Amino acid sequence: MEEKELTQNAETVDQVTGMGMNTDENAAGTVILNDPLSEEGELEKLADELQEQKDKYLRLMAEFDNFRRRTAKERLELIQTAGKDVIVSLLDVLDDCDRAEKQIQANADIAVQKEGIQLVFNKLRSTLQNKGVKAMESIHTDFDVEKHEAITEIPSPTEELKGKVLDEVVKGYYLNDKLIRFAKVVVGK
Repeated sequence: MEEKELTQNAETVDQVTGMGMNTDENAAGTVILNDPLSEEGELEKLADELQEQKDKYLRLMAEFDNFRRRTAKERLELIQTAGKDVIVSLLDVLDDCDRAEKQIQANADIAVQKEGIQLVFNKLRSTLQNKGVKAMESIHTDFDVEKHEAITEIPSPTEELKGKVLDEVVKGYYLNDKLIRFAKVVVGK
């Protein structure tokens, strides 16, 4: 068996030597192993690729930084002018308030003054409704901690009003069906 292994090892050495590879550690290598031109070419090629990747990276970072600055500026502008639409629509109501104030000073008829003020209130409510603001109906509904804030509890006049909202101190509001202010209520116990 040893003879067979030696023969196989000798064949392997012959194959390697036949490929032009030098297996003697003391002898100089062959042309394939010591080709300085191909090493320099590959090294130069890798250096060029590395520089190209660095350039791409720097450009990408600069582009991202510009994007970040631009979006931060746009966000700041949006925050500063977010309520512009609502404010512009409320300016009409403010003009009506000014006109009502002049009428109150010029006219002593209480009935006319009440009617004018009621028109201003109705215009304000309709303007807010057009912007998506809706008042919450709370009185005689079950107390819900998700929508109501209990100010106090009082004894309920009837058994069926226990745990229900008896009075509304401050109205709650929705904006586009999202709760924006809790209703402050009095609950029956």
